[in-house]
Amino acid sequence: MLRMKIILPLLSVFILCIFTPELKSQVISAKPDSLNNNSKTFYKAVGLTSAYYAGSLFILGKTWYKDRDRVAFHFYNDNKGYLQVDKLGHTFGSYVYSYVGFSLMRSSGFSRNEALYYGATLGLILQTPIEIMDGVYEGYGFSWGDMAANALGSAIVIGQELLFKEQIVKYKFSYWESSYSRKSNGYLGNSTINRLLKDYNGHTYWLSVPFNKIFHHGNIPKWLCISAGYGANGMYGEFDNITTYNGVDIPYAKRYRQYLLSLDIDWTKIKTNSKLLRVILKGMTFVKLPFPAIEYNSKGHFKGYWLYY
Repeated sequence: MLRMKIILPLLSVFILCIFTPELKSQVISAKPDSLNNNSKTFYKAVGLTSAYYAGSLFILGKTWYKDRDRVAFHFYNDNKGYLQVDKLGHTFGSYVYSYVGFSLMRSSGFSRNEALYYGATLGLILQTPIEIMDGVYEGYGFSWGDMAANALGSAIVIGQELLFKEQIVKYKFSYWESSYSRKSNGYLGNSTINRLLKDYNGHTYWLSVPFNKIFHHGNIPKWLCISAGYGANGMYGEFDNITTYNGVDIPYAKRYRQYLLSLDIDWTKIKTNSKLLRVILKGMTFVKLPFPAIEYNSKGHFKGYWLYY
């Protein structure tokens, strides 16, 4: 499952965002296979991120698994869990690591091939130890589905570089606290942060593409995107819904999938001379903004939203 064991290490991305000179989606000019003047920045970012990641794994071992017994390495098939929203979360985490890793290496003077080999594979590399840890604790298990989702996150970055030599499609996340969490008697969390980790009903994952890359029209702003999203609702459990929690009845809910179409902004296309704004925009690269949206769901219904997040 995604939850805190993925969220904690993912926070290290913000360290990279702060130190990366610019997360570029456009083609970056070729440079020698050695570091340029950004080498100190690169090593500082790598050092801090490595320390944070190692610390996160240590904390996970002492907290997340503290009430679980160590067992022989085993597997767990959760491919149908949470209507695959969990898997898209794994893909998102891996994508962010890989995107930032590739961008940092390119802006630090590495060649495209070096950045692809060592930066764009970062998502799969960093999330694999967590999957292995799952495999030796009771109640969890090594999931090939999680590994495939992690590999897909890195592949989205690598594939675009090989095909287009730029990151045209952005993979994004949005969250809004669902009505289900308020009816769950704490099963889906008791605080905003807790609900963010546990309430998959509030998660939506998006693929955003600039309009001008589709229609090739010069008058369309480069930052204006069309975005396709996926989410799910009605979930009070991984595979099936629970009926009670802590002695309180959980209301019946039909589990269903949501397919969405909306607008979005590509923050990498917004130019500014402010260092502070550049850091903020880099941090928002992976966040889908609220916009009008159209939904078609697995119940066979269309639905419109003035703002969807």
